[in-house]
Amino acid sequence: MSSSTSALGLDRNPRVRITDVEVLASAWHVLRRTTFEYQHSDGHWTTEQRETYDRGNGATVLLYDLARETVLLTRQFRYPVYVNDHPDGMFLETAAGLLDADDAETAIRREAQEETGVRIGELQLVFDVYTSPGSVTERLFCYAAPYDPSARGTGGGLAEEGEYIEVVELPFREALVMVRDGRIADAKTIMLLQWAALEGPFSNAARQ
Repeated sequence: MSSSTSALGLDRNPRVRITDVEVLASAWHVLRRTTFEYQHSDGHWTTEQRETYDRGNGATVLLYDLARETVLLTRQFRYPVYVNDHPDGMFLETAAGLLDADDAETAIRREAQEETGVRIGELQLVFDVYTSPGSVTERLFCYAAPYDPSARGTGGGLAEEGEYIEVVELPFREALVMVRDGRIADAKTIMLLQWAALEGPFSNAARQ
């Protein structure tokens, strides 16, 4: 196994002393095992190990048409959910992707156009979250943006990257129903839809 020193210099928390980082796998993204000493509230120290999967940070966007009260989502096959009891693995979610070498805003403009055919104009950062803090390092930047249905391109993702994406336009109220009955089960999508209903573009309509 090769070693990584990427986290050995972390000192923001005086109760955590990182002593070793090993790379376990790096074929797709990077899986590391970290050994660290942790000081408990009573003062004693223990040695702990954690495995973290580093796939990079990402961004997602809820595309909405306020006048028609619709949202634009994507549907694609997601093997990890398929192997974990999702009926067919065809997952309905907001457009999203990894940042790669770009900043979050540039990345989500790129991903939205590739996946849905929408060239984003106005863009609002809603929040950024850690999606699975027990094991995955990813920080996800969540945006919202209006779209013009008459100016949409084809979308569908990049076939050379194994993307075969269906663009799905839904009435906003129906999307909320789909959250309640489980047809929409993606965390980032649920958070953005609930934000849109509680304080976002559809907050007034949701109260009617």
